[in-house]
Amino acid sequence: MQNLLEIRRRLHQIPERGFEEWKTKKLIEETLASFPQQHLEVFSWRTGFIVKIKGTHPTKTIAWRTDIDGLPIEEQTGLSYASQHAGFMHACGHDVHMTVALHLVEALAERPAKDDVLVYFQPAEESPGGALPMLSWVKEQHPELVPDEFYALHVAPELPVGVISTKPGILFANTSELYIDLHGKEGHAAFPHRTTDMSVAAAHLLIQLQSIVSRSVDPLQPSVVTIGKMTSGTVQNIISGHARLEGTIRTFDAAVMTQIKERIEAICRGVEAAFDCRVAIDYGSSYHQVYNHHELAEVFRDFAVQDPDVTYSEAKEAMTGEDFGYFLAGIPGVLFWAGAQTEYGLHHAKMAPDEAMLPVTAQFVERWIRSRAE
Repeated sequence: MQNLLEIRRRLHQIPERGFEEWKTKKLIEETLASFPQQHLEVFSWRTGFIVKIKGTHPTKTIAWRTDIDGLPIEEQTGLSYASQHAGFMHACGHDVHMTVALHLVEALAERPAKDDVLVYFQPAEESPGGALPMLSWVKEQHPELVPDEFYALHVAPELPVGVISTKPGILFANTSELYIDLHGKEGHAAFPHRTTDMSVAAAHLLIQLQSIVSRSVDPLQPSVVTIGKMTSGTVQNIISGHARLEGTIRTFDAAVMTQIKERIEAICRGVEAAFDCRVAIDYGSSYHQVYNHHELAEVFRDFAVQDPDVTYSEAKEAMTGEDFGYFLAGIPGVLFWAGAQTEYGLHHAKMAPDEAMLPVTAQFVERWIRSRAE
């Protein structure tokens, strides 16, 4: 394979929307074709793949997952290998994730483990969510590709290169997108009594939504309701007949997610009555919590602590979302953070992982997977 630096930079230049990762798929195909093929079998699904590396004397199957899509963010890193796709960027480290996964495939293709290893190249992690439909396809069409254990990593901008971090139990939250459209009656600014003003209605709704966590949820149950975008109106002298709120919901407990959604719906019914309008709610994509298998997470921790090339740090649970949680809902496994040491956080237009993490992380992942497949 081309060296890790080169392949990561090539992937970084071609970020694509979920389920539209055709250039990415082609580059992965070309790279996979350069590996020894004797032990490889490739199963293609939409814009993704599952690569099976046949073991020498298999008794179980170990899986590794990488996500492959980019984000709709205009890159501002100034890097010589910055995104060539206007309005898109690998701002969540998926280019690094893919590079690590390709290293793993190549290493196992050249020297197979005893057990079978699967590497899932999963599309659409960011949106609309590729893990659940990919897993459904596997169970229906290729049940032999359901592994006994499942692992993945995520870059951690705030951690130094070489730091590996995770914890048993819940690591990432249940998440749901939130889109609310308010429909009223547009009109001239000079005749407000002939309209139903959706700018005012949206403003009231926004304030009420922010009371849910503080007044409707048990304070011992961590949760977040955030409205990140609000749009309304066209020009300064027209009263808006439509407004839209866009946000996200995060909880550590699935029951609290249901409770919050019920409260959102009740508040919206109240806004309809108060402002003589119609309110439509769309929850978009929802992700299952990432819950690490306790026993395997402890085995992983012991392995990382004893590995001289990395430093283990116990993680805290976070309100981030990851659709890898759907895999872990039925298959024991672990998701962990890998230090990327960069000033800017995930989903930031200037996020640029320290490329020194590539060999350290890729080789650690190879050692870990081999330890589970021998």
